[in-house]
Amino acid sequence: MNEKLPQRYFHLGFSIVMGALMVSVITFVMTLATVGLAAGFMASWARALGLAYVVAVPGIYFLAPLARRIVTIFVKPPGF
Repeated sequence: MNEKLPQRYFHLGFSIVMGALMVSVITFVMTLATVGLAAGFMASWARALGLAYVVAVPGIYFLAPLARRIVTIFVKPPGF
């Protein structure tokens, strides 16, 4: 499959992938810190992962443009 989605789907795709990566790491660490490697760790992590993912993806999707605008206050744009 060499077909790629059109550029207009970049932000949505980025939000989905970044959400999966970010939420996986954060929920793993927080579940490990609170539950430890006890029995039921994977179930607790899966529950936290599912809940956090449905919150994080829309959050990333809608807040990323604001974050970019804030960063441009402190960082020169490319080509300068």
